[in-house]
Amino acid sequence: MKSMLHKILSIAMAFVVLLSTMSFTISKHYCGDTLVDTSLFREVKSCGMEMQNSSSKDCSVIKKNCCSEEQELVKGQDDLKLDFTKLDLQQKIFVSTFVFSYINLFESVAKETIQFKDYSPPLIVKDIYILDEVYLI
Repeated sequence: MKSMLHKILSIAMAFVVLLSTMSFTISKHYCGDTLVDTSLFREVKSCGMEMQNSSSKDCSVIKKNCCSEEQELVKGQDDLKLDFTKLDLQQKIFVSTFVFSYINLFESVAKETIQFKDYSPPLIVKDIYILDEVYLI
């Protein structure tokens, strides 16, 4: 049971490290104020309302495009090694006290020794509880 729990926790921690260091981009396509498509790993689909550039230079009509695209970058963690020397004195004292108290929390209690386990109980010579009984008639 303990080894199975250890394996599950190690796999979970590996996924935590993997996901915390992974960077990705979320792309969104809006047509006006309406969200049309969201994508994580591929290009977003357009709504087909993009402005076409005119081929002639004589006529220049400028219209505002109703479509817009947003890209949100989620950057992962680059540095995984924490440096203990960057902590100030109060933080070092707190960490060392916490570790010391946490380690001592799980110390095993010494097993109690029963000193009379090798001796048998004394033999009953008389039934004292029967001798002291009082019967009311």
